[in-house]
Amino acid sequence: MESTTKGKRLILFPVPLEGHINPMLKLANLLYSKGFSITIIHSQFNSPNPSLHPHFTFQSIPDGLSETEASPKDIILLFSLFNTKCVQPFKECLSSLLSEEPVACLISDSIFHFTQSVAESFKLPRIVFETGSMTCYAVFTHFPLLREKGYLPVTQDSQPEKVVKELPPLRIKDLPVIPKSDQEKHFELCVLIATKIAASDGVIFNTFRDLEEQGLETLQKQYPNLPVFPIGPFHKCIPEEASSSTSDRSCISWLNTQAPNSVIYVSFGTIAAITKTQFLEIVWGLGNSNQPFLWVVRPGLVHGSNWLEPLPKGFLENLNGRGHIVKWAPQKEVLAHPSVGAFWTHNGWNSTLESVCEGAYDLFALFQ
Repeated sequence: MESTTKGKRLILFPVPLEGHINPMLKLANLLYSKGFSITIIHSQFNSPNPSLHPHFTFQSIPDGLSETEASPKDIILLFSLFNTKCVQPFKECLSSLLSEEPVACLISDSIFHFTQSVAESFKLPRIVFETGSMTCYAVFTHFPLLREKGYLPVTQDSQPEKVVKELPPLRIKDLPVIPKSDQEKHFELCVLIATKIAASDGVIFNTFRDLEEQGLETLQKQYPNLPVFPIGPFHKCIPEEASSSTSDRSCISWLNTQAPNSVIYVSFGTIAAITKTQFLEIVWGLGNSNQPFLWVVRPGLVHGSNWLEPLPKGFLENLNGRGHIVKWAPQKEVLAHPSVGAFWTHNGWNSTLESVCEGAYDLFALFQ
């Protein structure tokens, strides 16, 4: 545990999913390097490993989630549960920490919208960390208008190529909706998050101005008094730390044997799931591409399968080394590798930002 004499203390509260925890911990390291002391409040579900961050103080709170509830399969439901079951434990933990020493501010994930009222009750400044892009959040702030104009909800009868006149050059198919989710609940959650961010003392984005100039302008026009801090990309601002994910480094050795700019790297993040039919379409697409490929197939990616059970027998062997499949890969190292020429991604913001920084050509997959 770190000494508490190093400057002012910040309390950070990440959502317990890899795509939220990892950038929040990178932000914590960036702030620590500027002289702040860091306390991480985290839920018991998918908790971070304190031994990987000995310079931080960690405080665990109960989340009250059952084994069935603690699943990202219904992400909107999971977020709703976080915002009900974590309220009292978080409030008690925050009260205890504030009684011990001064705290400069709370930095909470935008998904934890309940933290705005809790912070206000303690007269504690709250800054929001939005793990998505500025452009995505700018769209969320316009959800009520988009519904009024008929762009939402997106249905089978929507015109996907139609330009959203209020947010050019976005088209209807570009709007951030979650396939097969309850669109009404998603709408309500996004509006609530946007409202609570607008009431905060500022919002941090893991992005940079030159990448999202238009998104920044839209936000500043919508909320002229809200401080916006595009201070990323975090992974380029601080040294890389050990990851809690177990990466298979055999993929690096395999990449070393491939020609420059020849490999298709395929990874769909930590949450996205696909059907067996989609999996087989990807299998044969990669197999018939005549290009070498590195494919991350994490356990549970395919509905109803543990790992590679749906893979046709002899598929990899028949490729004679042209394909390599792993459960997880050191993604930033892979994207920076000279043999990688394209990245087939689920389009999560962390993956998008990492590929932009390494100059990889992206192929986006949207799973229905």
